[in-house]
Amino acid sequence: MGVVYEAEDTSLGRHVALKFLPAEMAKDTDLLERFQREARAASALNHPNICTVHAIDVHAGQHFIAMELLEGETLAERIRKGAFDAGLLLELGTQLADALESAHAKGIVHRDLKPANVFVNSRGQAKILDFGLAKIEVARTRGGETSEAPTAVSPQKLTQDGSTMGTVSYMSPEQARGQATDARTDLFSLGTVLYQMASGALPFQGETSAVVFDAILNRDPPPLSQTNPGLPPELGRILGRALEKDRNLRYQTATDLKTELLRLKRDMESGGRRAAELSDSKGGTATPSEKSVAVLYFENLSREKDDEYLRDGVTEDIITELSKIKGFKVFSRPTVLAFRDKPVTPVQIGQQLGAACVLTGSLRRAGSRLRITTQLVDAKTDSPLWSERYDRQMEDVFELQDEIARKIAEALRITLSPQEQEALAAKPTEDLEAYDLYLRGKNFVRRLSRQDLESALQLFDNAVARDPDFALAHAAIANACAQYHLNFEREDRWIERAVAASEKASSLGSDEPEIWVAEAWIHLMRKDYDASIQRVRQAIDRKPDCEGAYNLLGRALFLAGRNQEIVDMADAAIAAEGEDYNIYVPVINALGALGKTDAVRNYSQQRVELLEFHLRKVPEDARGRTLLANCYALVGRSEDAERAATLAMTLRPNDALVQYNVACLFAQLGKKAEALDALKKSWGAGYKERDWVRRDPDLAILRGDPEFEKLFPPDQDEG
Repeated sequence: MGVVYEAEDTSLGRHVALKFLPAEMAKDTDLLERFQREARAASALNHPNICTVHAIDVHAGQHFIAMELLEGETLAERIRKGAFDAGLLLELGTQLADALESAHAKGIVHRDLKPANVFVNSRGQAKILDFGLAKIEVARTRGGETSEAPTAVSPQKLTQDGSTMGTVSYMSPEQARGQATDARTDLFSLGTVLYQMASGALPFQGETSAVVFDAILNRDPPPLSQTNPGLPPELGRILGRALEKDRNLRYQTATDLKTELLRLKRDMESGGRRAAELSDSKGGTATPSEKSVAVLYFENLSREKDDEYLRDGVTEDIITELSKIKGFKVFSRPTVLAFRDKPVTPVQIGQQLGAACVLTGSLRRAGSRLRITTQLVDAKTDSPLWSERYDRQMEDVFELQDEIARKIAEALRITLSPQEQEALAAKPTEDLEAYDLYLRGKNFVRRLSRQDLESALQLFDNAVARDPDFALAHAAIANACAQYHLNFEREDRWIERAVAASEKASSLGSDEPEIWVAEAWIHLMRKDYDASIQRVRQAIDRKPDCEGAYNLLGRALFLAGRNQEIVDMADAAIAAEGEDYNIYVPVINALGALGKTDAVRNYSQQRVELLEFHLRKVPEDARGRTLLANCYALVGRSEDAERAATLAMTLRPNDALVQYNVACLFAQLGKKAEALDALKKSWGAGYKERDWVRRDPDLAILRGDPEFEKLFPPDQDEG
C-alpha cells in the first residue's frame, strides 16, 4: 500500500500531502514511465472538484506525488453513515460530473472512480483523487493481488480465495469484459457511486468477484423506489440511464449527466415539478402504459442512402397514423429518433421509455417493388404479438402504413371509431414519387444554405407538378421561400411566392399543423413577430413534434426580445426537434443575451455532439460546420473552431449564412477586424436581417463600430 504523509512546503509555506509509491512499482521501468506520463497529465487539470497535484518528484530513490492537503472525510466514510438526502446527493453529484467533464475535455479518463477516491472537505466540496493513477493501479497484478495506493482510505474489499479484489463493484460492463474504455466508463462508475449514495448499498453485489461481474453484465439494480422511497423517482430514471450496460445507450458525456442532475435540482427547489410528473417511475425505468407503443425506425436493408429518406418517411408516417387513435400512447418521433440505427432490443426500449410494446421492422426497395417486414413485440416478455411481411408495389405504401396501424390496434384490442378509421385512410398525396421528392426536399431545408434551399425548392416544385393538390408540399414551398427571403434575397417576389403557396395549401382543405407553420413563417418575414408566435404555438399545441415548429418559435421569440420564454421552453424544444440542430441557435443566443454563461457552455457541448454526429453522415453541410465551429469556441476549443470554419468557407465561400456564422466565431475569439470583414461579406451575399444581428450576443464587440452601425442601423425605436 502507498503511504501518505502531511508535509510542509518550506518554499511556499503551505501544507501538502505527500504520497509515496510502493517500491515494487518504482522498480518496473515501463510501469513507472507510464505512471509519470499519466500523473503529469493529471497535474495539468485545474478544477475546484479535482485534487490538485503540485509536483511529481523522487527523493533518495523514492518516488512521490505532492498534492493538495484535504481536511474532511472520504465519500466512502460518509456513505457508511447512511444514505444521502436528495439535496446533498445532487449537489455532490453535480460537482463530480463537472469535474469529469473538465477532465474528459482534456482526454483524461479516471477509470477507477469510487467513493474511496472522492474526498468531501469541511466546506462540503467534493474532490476527486488519483486522476491518471487508477488505470495503472488496477492493471498490474501479481499473485492475484491488485496494487492500490488510495490517498485516504482503502475501499471495502470483496473476497475470492483469500485475495483482495479492490474496485470490481464500480467497474463498467466494458471493463468487466476487458474491452477498451472511454469517458463513458467513468459515467457508469459515477452512476454506481451515486446509487450507493442514494440507497446506502451497492447496485451490483455478490460474495465473490464472479457474482459481481455477472450482476454488472446481466442484472438490473434494485429500483430506488424500493431501496429509498423518499427520493424523487426522476433520480431513479437518471441513475438507470447512467447504469446502462450498453454504453451507446448510456449518457454519452459528463455534460449530459450534469445537466440532468442540475435540472432535477432546480425542479426540486422550485416545487418538484419534474419529480412530481414522474412519480410513477421506478428505479430508473419508466412504468409501461398498458396501451403504448414505440415505433422504432425500420432497418434499411437496401443499404442505399437514397432509400433512407423513404425509410424515415414510412416510419414517421406510421407514428403519425397511430397518434390519431385516442386512448393510445404513441412515443413521438424525436423520442425514438435517439435509437435509430442502434443495436437495441425491445426489452431495452420498454425499460427506458416505459413502452408496453415495440414495433420493429425492415424495408427493402427493388425498383418499383417494396418489401416491409414488421413485428410488434411485448416489451416486457420479448414475445411477438403480431408480425407480417408485405410485398407491394411502391404506390401502395400509404395503404400499407394504414394497414399496419390497424393491425397494431387489433393486436392491442383497440376498437377504432369511424372518425379514426377515416383519419387513418387519409393520404398526404396519391403520388408516391411526389411524396419521395417532398421528403428529400425537407432534408435540404434543414441545412439552410442558399444552395440547399434552392435544391429544396426544386424538389418541392417537382412534387407539386406531379400532384397539384399536395398540401404539405405547397406549405414546404412557403417555408423555403420565406427563409430564402430572410437570409439571402430581400425581394418582394419571395414574399409573393411564399404567400401564394401558403394560400394554396390552406385552400386544399387541410388543417395540418405544417400549414400553420408556413403561415407563421410569412408573419415572421413581415416582422409581425407576435402573430408568428401565436400561429406557430397553435401548430405545436396540435402536434408537439411538428418538424421545425419549435425552431421557428424560438427565432420569433428571439427577434421579439422575449429571451426568457425561449429558456423556459428550451428542453421541450430540443426534445421535440430531435436531430435538427437548428433549434440550438435561438436557445444558445437567448442564454447568451441573458448572460447565462454556464448554460451556454452546457448547451453548446450538447450541440457539438449532435453536429459531429450529423457531419459524419452529411460532411458537405457547410453551414452545419460553421455552427460546430461556434460551439467549439464556446466550449474553449479555439483551434478546432478555426479548422471547422476554414473547411466550411472552402465548401461554400460565398454563402451569406456561412459568412455570418464565421463573423460570429471571429467576434467570440476577439478578432474584431476579421469579424467585421466576414459580416460585410455576409451582408453583400444577401444576409440583412437587422433585428437578428443587432440582438445576437456573439456580435457584442462590433456594436458601436461605425461600419457595423452603417450595415445594420438601429430602427427608430432603438435610436
